Amino acid sequence: MRLINFRAVRAYALPACALVALTIRAAAQNQVITLNPGPRAPEVKVNPLNWWVGMKDRDVQLMLYAPGIGKTKPQLTAYTGVAIKATHTVENPNYLFVDLDIAPAAKPGVLHFQLAHGGALGARSYTLDYTLKALDPADGVSRIQGVTNKDFVYLLMPDRFANGDPANDVVPGMRDTVVRSDKPNERHGGDLKGVEDHLGYLKDLGITTVWMTPVNENDMPSGSYHGYAITDQYQVDRRFGGNEAYASLSKALHQKNMKLIQDGVYNHIGSSHWTVLDPPMKDWLNQWPQYTNTSYKVEPLVDPYASAIDRRKTVEGWFVKSMPDLNQRNPYVSRYLIEYALWTTETYGVDGWRVDTWFYSDRVFLNDINAALVRQFPRITMFGEVWVGTVAEAAYFCQNNLDVPYKPNLQGVVDFNVCWGMQNALRHDGNPEQLYSTLAQDFLYKNPTRNCIMLDNHDMDRFPSIVDTDLDRYKMGFAWLLTLRGIPEMYYGDELMMTGLKKDGDGALRKDFPGGWPGDDTNKFVAAGRTPREQEAFSYVRTLAQYRRHSTALTTGKLMQYAPVEGVYVYFRYDAQQTVMVVANTGDHEQTLDTQRYAERTAGFSAGRDVLTASDKPLAGLTIGAHQTLVMELKR
Repeated sequence: MRLINFRAVRAYALPACALVALTIRAAAQNQVITLNPGPRAPEVKVNPLNWWVGMKDRDVQLMLYAPGIGKTKPQLTAYTGVAIKATHTVENPNYLFVDLDIAPAAKPGVLHFQLAHGGALGARSYTLDYTLKALDPADGVSRIQGVTNKDFVYLLMPDRFANGDPANDVVPGMRDTVVRSDKPNERHGGDLKGVEDHLGYLKDLGITTVWMTPVNENDMPSGSYHGYAITDQYQVDRRFGGNEAYASLSKALHQKNMKLIQDGVYNHIGSSHWTVLDPPMKDWLNQWPQYTNTSYKVEPLVDPYASAIDRRKTVEGWFVKSMPDLNQRNPYVSRYLIEYALWTTETYGVDGWRVDTWFYSDRVFLNDINAALVRQFPRITMFGEVWVGTVAEAAYFCQNNLDVPYKPNLQGVVDFNVCWGMQNALRHDGNPEQLYSTLAQDFLYKNPTRNCIMLDNHDMDRFPSIVDTDLDRYKMGFAWLLTLRGIPEMYYGDELMMTGLKKDGDGALRKDFPGGWPGDDTNKFVAAGRTPREQEAFSYVRTLAQYRRHSTALTTGKLMQYAPVEGVYVYFRYDAQQTVMVVANTGDHEQTLDTQRYAERTAGFSAGRDVLTASDKPLAGLTIGAHQTLVMELKR
């Protein structure tokens, strides 16, 4: 049984939404949406919130929302280089879609629209001012750099990392006003100011890139602290500090030469999203005669013998009832999501996107949104969460060497197969054969170094629990994470051996970082607050991560691995300047290596400098203790 079946339902499942309108209850039960006027809106809600002159794609589609706005006729006050290309009315008269053509000659400024009702005297009309900005001059030069093998990513949940501003814990008017740190499935009050306050801690640890679970507004009745039930793509959750706090965090990261990854959700939205409460059209969401859940099976998407209904159920079935499934085959939905990704990247200087529930989305749309991002931001990085059981299935969804009709343009995936190879090698009675054989299948990927590798994440047993907090096996795991190919990512708190098991609920995996809240008994952001064991774990990760930052072999070098023998796994990272040898003994007794076996890579070297202890070890007669790991830079 594949892990995805459990993760998909339990990790993001929310309580039934008691406040959702009748139309949405009907959608959750039989998925037939009745369009109705909906709640009274602000004068005009418009997405994207603004746009830019000089974009590679000169067209932008504005989605306007206000009572009866679909019955108006928009007119644009003359503005050089900008024209209304087309207007689109849809089933719901509360929406109007306006296509603008923005010529290269257009200048930054404010567009003035008049939207007059074409009907009876006294009907409402609207005015709309819309801002065109100049692109950041650093785009394509020093901004939006992408995330590469040179980086070390830190995954955190903003609600659980640090509370930098207790004043935003509860925001009046939002549906969820409960903040209870003693309740694992309620909000705890962490925010973006808390993250910004601790960037120095992260940089000292060797982190170069911060990836947070989604920061977008999740205005759900309860349980959406994780961020995956988005209710407004253009609003950062005000309990995290809002758009201003996200902009401040991004600026602070880049001032420290660090990077930002946005966690994107294209497949679904929260049931309290404003386009669900008052849908633009019936097929804004994927529809079925009766409520239909996704099967969570990837096989129908890669199986040449799969039935059409099985394929449809995987992609068009809803993730859970409280997360309606977006229909990306609808051109308005597709355009909305693509413009959201472009807007977010330009507004906040996002360096890369990790995209949730990747293969559940329409594959044509996925290629389109990737192409749009790369066209505008050539160095940007995207990797998808492809939670599958085989290397072939993972490779199918990113740039690959497979001879199949589907040609994805996704650069890399979150590499669960390497993760499981490392985890299984480090369990009791484990061995490294699975890890070795998994890496041996890298020929299926176009560029496996663009995959993101990890030991755990927010949906899995914490890695320290997997190894029973055994320091030797813990160190071996982090040695592999920081010396193998790919972009390494670690989950917050693992550097301190924080524990948690999935069987105890998602909250057990997502505990508060000690010291992140005023009044915490201990502060583990500083050495004085750590136990000797925690400090040893922290120092190991920090030493290896800081070494990795300056190692050409580990960040851009080649990989050569040797078949494990009696539980001893040896591989090399190397380039013309440097050779690093990694030796891991997963067995229960000391081993002496036959170093002649590795002559292809050790020729000309007589010793190695232990990266962790800075001591020299001769290669001749090299021994390694049970459950020990050596990371050595070879010396001539």
